Amino acid sequence: MKIQLLKGSFEPKDLEKIITELIQVKIKYHEEKIKLDGDEESMKMRENRIIKLQNELVEVRNYVSQQTSSIMVDSEISLA
Repeated sequence: MKIQLLKGSFEPKDLEKIITELIQVKIKYHEEKIKLDGDEESMKMRENRIIKLQNELVEVRNYVSQQTSSIMVDSEISLA
């Protein structure tokens, strides 16, 4: 099953907001799992994933902030 998450042309400011909110939801998910899960190995994995997401968000913001026109996006989620 595939879900079309984003498709089309977005103004840089709008795209930055959408991607920021998507990544923040994922970070919040991992933070909540850390609070509920006492397994140290799982906590470290989630903490590393949060750091990676935060770094990717910085990269996206840097890229988007340099764009002067609309940005084409095609993002899909595949469920298997």
